[in-house]
Amino acid sequence: MNLISKIQSKKLLTHLVFWVLVFLFYQYFFAYSTNNGIDGPWFAMMLLPLSMLVTYFFIYYLIPEYLLQKRYFKFGLYSLYTFLISVDFIGLTVAFYYLLWVPLNPDGMPFMSRQFVYVIILMYLVVMSVSFVKILSENFTKEAKNRELKNKILEADLQLKKQELDYLKKQIHPHFLFNSLNTIYGLALIKDEATPDVIIKLSNLLDYILYQVGKPLVSLQNEVNHIEEYIALEGFRFKDTLDVELNRGEISENVQIAPMLLIPFVENAFKHGKIVGNRLKVKIDIGMQKGSLFLKVENSWNGDKEALQSSGIGLTNIRKRLDLLYPDTYELEVVPGLENFKIELIVNNLVVHG
Repeated sequence: MNLISKIQSKKLLTHLVFWVLVFLFYQYFFAYSTNNGIDGPWFAMMLLPLSMLVTYFFIYYLIPEYLLQKRYFKFGLYSLYTFLISVDFIGLTVAFYYLLWVPLNPDGMPFMSRQFVYVIILMYLVVMSVSFVKILSENFTKEAKNRELKNKILEADLQLKKQELDYLKKQIHPHFLFNSLNTIYGLALIKDEATPDVIIKLSNLLDYILYQVGKPLVSLQNEVNHIEEYIALEGFRFKDTLDVELNRGEISENVQIAPMLLIPFVENAFKHGKIVGNRLKVKIDIGMQKGSLFLKVENSWNGDKEALQSSGIGLTNIRKRLDLLYPDTYELEVVPGLENFKIELIVNNLVVHG
């Protein structure tokens, strides 16, 4: 309440000072060419209430209710009415001053007060000046509110994107872990001696998921290293039925990408790939070319498009993540052939540190 009172008091004081200045301006204007020191102040004092009334009518009613609401016709019409009525009152003010202050003696009136058109122009100079300031103030206030609203919308949009990314990550992790645990389960059933090694590799992958995936960016080299860990895990699962080829190009240690961005593509090749001729064939090419990341994953497939439509959340979620993380800077092509399934990904404008 104290703050509101202070603001209202400051506003009242501002208005008071302004009208005192207007009064002094009127006084100086109407005292021109007269030797009587009291004619100017008296005429200014008589004109001041009408000036205040018309000004406040404009800035607190006509401008907010019609001009700012883009009701231009009614604003122009009511402004004309106001002008005509105010002109009548100006005439009455001049006549009242003529009859009461200098009875029937025009020569006794200040020169400027006898110039009816000048009186109108002078008063509306004040009215229009205040109205102009009011319009500017309203525009600045509206712009500030629009900027604040845009910032809030942007903040909400960023928060929504973050929540969506978190949701997509949570979907990807169980999907990835389910396949890995299935591999360990299969090895444990046959009491394979490689089980401890597989558990260590899975442990490395879990470390990556739990402690790295929460970061906005990770080293591309680190992501590729864990792809190799994943391929090794799948090698234990498929054993002699797997033909896998990984071509890893030159990758700078300074290039960074979103975590778990590439692994799901490789995971899908193993999960949804089909053994054709007693072999599951997977070929992976990863590297950098002219500052862009390229990934190509190709696996054997039997051309079953119905199975493709029900193949799970992997590719769909990755495409959503790419839309959120790399809008307009990536190209993803999915090519389901008759005997192989291929995806090609290019990501431009990657973050480079150092």
